[in-house]
Amino acid sequence: MVILDYGSGNLRSAERALARTGADVTVTSDLSAAAEADGLVVPGVGAYASCMAGIESLGAGPVIASRVAQGRPVLGICVGMQILFDSGVEHGVETKGIGLLPGAVTRLTASRIPHMGWNTVSAGAGSRLFDDTAAGERFYFVHSYAASDLDLLRDAGATVTTASHDLPFAAAVELGSLSAAQFHPEKSGDAGYALLRNWVTRL
Repeated sequence: MVILDYGSGNLRSAERALARTGADVTVTSDLSAAAEADGLVVPGVGAYASCMAGIESLGAGPVIASRVAQGRPVLGICVGMQILFDSGVEHGVETKGIGLLPGAVTRLTASRIPHMGWNTVSAGAGSRLFDDTAAGERFYFVHSYAASDLDLLRDAGATVTTASHDLPFAAAVELGSLSAAQFHPEKSGDAGYALLRNWVTRL
């Protein structure tokens, strides 16, 4: 399994969390390794535009898209989830994303920004990521932006897991071989471990 190093992300904490599941994990910017791995993890922290700049500088977008087109597993985490959408809008500036998920990532509409800390989720029907996850499990979020057009995702055939911070948003999305989580499973204790294990065991 490969964690893609494109200059943004909690690489070592993700590596440790995935290794805990028993996976053989490599952190690399090598696109051949990313293309050929059983599973590819796309992490991300910080601004949408800077993450996309890193993806474009490395030339990783087509590799990620090709994997999904071939039905090969990809997992996006935090901003690594957000850049899988059509676009992201920050401070009034729209940045084109990889375009594997429909819609835009926009600023949360909430009284308190960022959304930071532990929150429960409502797993989408048939979710594989949350298989056997008990109701009320909490996951760790740190973000000010999210995908909130849930109907657009569902109309595209995605399984959408939601959380609420004043209003609901996509906490996780599963569409074909593509999985993505807005929260940080690598920082979410046993609940995050269970989610990563569910993903790894299906590679």
